[in-house]
Amino acid sequence: AMEDVCAKFVSQKISKARWRPLPAAALQPPDLFATGSWDNEDNRISIWSAGDVGNVGPNGEDQGEPQLLCDIKHNGDVMDMQFLDQERIVVASSTGTVTVFRHHQNNQTLSANHRWEKAHYHVDQDTSCGGAACTGVICNNPEIVTVGEDGRINLFRADQKDALRTIDNADSSTLHAVTFLRTTEILTVNSIGQLKTWDLRQQRNEPSQIFSLTGDRVPLHCVDRHPNQQHIVATGGQDGMLSIWDIRQGTMPVSLLNAHEAEMWEVHFHPSNPNHLFTCSEDGSLWHWDASTDVSEKPSFLHQGGRSTTYFSHNTINQSVVSAWLSNDPTKDHMEITNLIPNQTLSVNSLDILGPCLVYGTDAEAIYVNRQLFA
Repeated sequence: AMEDVCAKFVSQKISKARWRPLPAAALQPPDLFATGSWDNEDNRISIWSAGDVGNVGPNGEDQGEPQLLCDIKHNGDVMDMQFLDQERIVVASSTGTVTVFRHHQNNQTLSANHRWEKAHYHVDQDTSCGGAACTGVICNNPEIVTVGEDGRINLFRADQKDALRTIDNADSSTLHAVTFLRTTEILTVNSIGQLKTWDLRQQRNEPSQIFSLTGDRVPLHCVDRHPNQQHIVATGGQDGMLSIWDIRQGTMPVSLLNAHEAEMWEVHFHPSNPNHLFTCSEDGSLWHWDASTDVSEKPSFLHQGGRSTTYFSHNTINQSVVSAWLSNDPTKDHMEITNLIPNQTLSVNSLDILGPCLVYGTDAEAIYVNRQLFA
C-alpha cells in the first residue's frame, strides 16, 4: 500500500532517477540511487541513500526517508543518466556534453571524472551555443553509447578521450533513446516513430533494420529490452501507448497497448522478473504491468490502498513465461495493470527498478522510494 512509499521533497524538478547497480553476488536490496534535475536555476546530480523503512534512529527519528549523501552542479538539463559501474555515472546534458561523474564513497563527494564536450552539436556553428541535446545514454562498461537531437550516435570508451566511433547522420530526425541489444548491437528510437538496429562491428553508417509504427509517426521517447529475450523490446512515446516489438519478425509492433493519457517518458522491464514492466508519464501516473500468466497467483499487494486495478486482455503465443509479452490471442490471458500513484499530479519523468525497490522522480520536486514493491 501507499505507506510503503517514502517521499522526499527536494526543491528541484527531477528528470532522472537511477539505482546504483549491486555487486554481482549481492543479496541485500539496493541502497543508493542517483538523481538528476532539469528546468532549475542550478541543475544537480545527487546521490542518495535509500533509507530504511520502519527503522528508527537513536533519537526516535524515522530513518525511512532518503538522505542526501552528496551532490554536484550540472551544466544544462539532465536528459539521461546511467551508472557505468559502482562508482561512475554517465550523464547526458541538454548542452550536448556527456560527463562521467565519480562518486567517492570514502568521503561522500562527487567529481567530474571525464567530459566529452559537445558530443552532440548542430552543424550551424554560428549559433551561440552550437550544442544539440544529448537525449539518451546507455552503458555496457567500458562502452558508452550516446544519441542526440542532432541524429548522431557516438560510441565512447570510459577512459578514452576521443569517440571510438561516430555515426554522424544516423538519423535525419531526433534520436530520443538507445539500448544495447547485445554487446555489438544497439537499438535507437526516433521522433518519427521508428526503431533502428545498428551493428557496431559494421563500418557502414546505415542501420541493419528499420521498424516503424504504422501511419502516425508518433515520436518515440523511450525503449527497453527484455533482459532475457533479446528480441523483445518495449517502447513508449508521445501518445502514451506501450508498444511491444519482436525484432526477429516483421517491421511493426507485435502489440499496441493503451496506456497513458500523455507522453510516456520511460519504460523498464523488471531486470530479474521481466513479466513485470513499469511505465511513467507526463500525465502523473506510474503503471505496473503484470503479465505473469496465472492471474490467480497474483500477490495481494496489487489490491490495496485505493489503487486502480484494471484487467486488460493480453495476448500470448503460448502459456510459457518467455512469451508473455508476445501476443496473438486476446482471449488466452489477462494482464493486470496497477497505477502505483493514485492521486496524479505533475509529470513522472523517470523511474528505476531493482529487486523489490522502485524509485521515481517528478516535476512536483519530489523523489519517491518504494522498497516493498512485491510485499
